[in-house]
Amino acid sequence: QVHLVESGGGLVQPGGSLRLSCAASGTIDSWYAMGWYRQAPGNQREMVARITPGGRASYGDSVKGRFTISRNTANITVWLQMVSLKPEDTAVYYCTLDRMEGRSWGQGTQVTVSS
Repeated sequence: QVHLVESGGGLVQPGGSLRLSCAASGTIDSWYAMGWYRQAPGNQREMVARITPGGRASYGDSVKGRFTISRNTANITVWLQMVSLKPEDTAVYYCTLDRMEGRSWGQGTQVTVSS
């Protein structure tokens, strides 16, 4: 099945930047919609960013203007560039890949924004 591996999480000060990456492998024969979700303790899971096979990007309201999703279609990878990070951005960030049969999830990477 599809295997997604996130990397790039860590500890950063408010106002700082991080870049997350997600590499996909397995039974993948074309470029599918991919995205990023996040979940903090006590909070609901929320959509952060998505990118369609046609390259159209969309973002959650709380991150618009600060986060940017990009892709490499050759090796099926996505990145999430995060700037102007806030404490409320602290969460586990999950990579997703959507196919007809359902959504695949990565194991998650922790992002902590704190002084």
